[in-house]
Amino acid sequence: MKTILGLIVLSASITSPAWAESPLFIAYPPKNHQTTAAQIFLVGTAPSDGQVLVNGREINRSNAGHFAPSFPLQLGENNFTIRYQNQEVNIKVTRVDSRPKVPVGLAFGEKSLKPNVNIAKLPGELICFGAIAPANATVSVKLSDTTIPLLPQSQIVQLPPNSAVLTAETQPNSQSIIGQYQGCAKAEVPANLGQPEYLMILNGKTISQAAPGNILILNPVKLEVAEVIADAGVARSGPSTDYSRLTPLPKGTKATITGREGEWVRLDYGAWIKESEVQIISSPIPPTSIIRGVTSRQIQGATEVIFPLETPVPVRVQQGDGTFTLTLYNTTAQTDTIRLDDNPLIKRLDWQQVAPDRVEYTFNLKFEQQWGYSLRYEGTSLILTLRHPPKSGSGRIDSNNVSNPNSRQPLAGITILLDPGHGGAESGASGPNGYLEKDVNLVVSKLLKQELIAKGATVYMTREEDKDVSLVDRAKMINEIKPAIALSIHYNSLPDSGDAIKTHGVGMFWYHAQSHSLAMFLHNYLVEKLNRPSYGVFWNNLALTRPHAAPSILLELGFMINPEEFEWVTNPQQQQTLANAIADGVTEWFATRK
Repeated sequence: MKTILGLIVLSASITSPAWAESPLFIAYPPKNHQTTAAQIFLVGTAPSDGQVLVNGREINRSNAGHFAPSFPLQLGENNFTIRYQNQEVNIKVTRVDSRPKVPVGLAFGEKSLKPNVNIAKLPGELICFGAIAPANATVSVKLSDTTIPLLPQSQIVQLPPNSAVLTAETQPNSQSIIGQYQGCAKAEVPANLGQPEYLMILNGKTISQAAPGNILILNPVKLEVAEVIADAGVARSGPSTDYSRLTPLPKGTKATITGREGEWVRLDYGAWIKESEVQIISSPIPPTSIIRGVTSRQIQGATEVIFPLETPVPVRVQQGDGTFTLTLYNTTAQTDTIRLDDNPLIKRLDWQQVAPDRVEYTFNLKFEQQWGYSLRYEGTSLILTLRHPPKSGSGRIDSNNVSNPNSRQPLAGITILLDPGHGGAESGASGPNGYLEKDVNLVVSKLLKQELIAKGATVYMTREEDKDVSLVDRAKMINEIKPAIALSIHYNSLPDSGDAIKTHGVGMFWYHAQSHSLAMFLHNYLVEKLNRPSYGVFWNNLALTRPHAAPSILLELGFMINPEEFEWVTNPQQQQTLANAIADGVTEWFATRK
């Protein structure tokens, strides 16, 4: 998954699986690499006879001569000399200190004054300030006519990044800190408070400096209204891409703006969205709605449920085993009648007013497995489309005997989309000898396509050659084709902090609940049938797991950087065996979805 740059000794070219022509090849890291990790792995290869030395010490290698040892890093420069016979490569890795730098003397830390962007809040909300300054300073903030003292913090709990889940390093780290000052206050009256003025007293001397951001306290009765102009507005739990995604907002959704932070606006139901995905509209009152009767209709392969509203309101979706829950915000029910005839998918529709401004609809389904959904506004009516189970052209699939003559086309009538990950300039990970992930992704995807077609499936691919295909275009294909399932084929790597030798195996990634069963089943199937190690099954917010028009998962089929597993990854016979196993696993999974 991770892109690894290649370094070729003696300018050897890589054009085929024969790969490096020079004896010693270093795939990762590049010569002048920077990282915040406490260790680094060196991935490369050399002929299996003889020794490879790193800083004078022999390292272990696979039977084919591949290697990926890890070494601790000190802060600053770390130099590695890799030798094989008369070949030598020198690599410098700089470990960057990610901790804030405390200034020396009468000065604030660079870019440390908060807020660093313009913010807007409602009256009564906390406004928090922060600065980095020398440890023995006295720091305060003057805001309008109020002075707020900032207190030094002696300890902070630092959470690891989300990627730490991939290396099992998720333990919070409690650290002693020096030079960080924090404090909070509230403003109860609407006003433009301007830029906070920070004051520091140190050794009898005083300096002042304004924070970059302006603070505005909004008038609750004169709030702006936003309308979503993106096809699917990306709603998040906070004002940056670091925060979790929430249910996308259909184009046309309207909501009151209750806060701002830089390029982000907060909507009245709590989610944040980029200002570029909305337009400000003129509205004398906050957009709220009532809802009365709800109706449904069947279309080809799906059921549409129509929710007539006075205005397009924000929504949330939650999927469970056999349940689909839709929440409408800023909505009050006046519902007495719902029409839902006998339906091939929906057993019953229940609803409740869970809060004065929030209505919740729960669809009890006839099947645990869900096959995709979409949301759109037509005028002010919300249209929810729930896809029906795919119909196999050959009837029931015999999972106990897929070789039975009656089961030779068990996937007839099933459409499957395959996404060979990366391609073109986006190479993905690199193996020890420079073999690129994008290439093996395509090889295995083509083999898998043939196996699925042989079982009767209709198969689409996002690419059939080495070319650039954007993540947006890949996801768009899933939404337009609406396959029964979508599989994104990848091979894995690790962040610098990982252990390339000890980490291996098959991993699966899913996002929507409708995709969980497929990810878990295929993971367990491949681990058992191929006798492969398990890397694990992960819920993960990835571009190719997010599409909800169909169950969509991303498969990490092995580690490019693991010296032993790489030999399995690149073995043509094993690639064919893997493609056969995935196709058989997909067939058996469909058989369990009855």
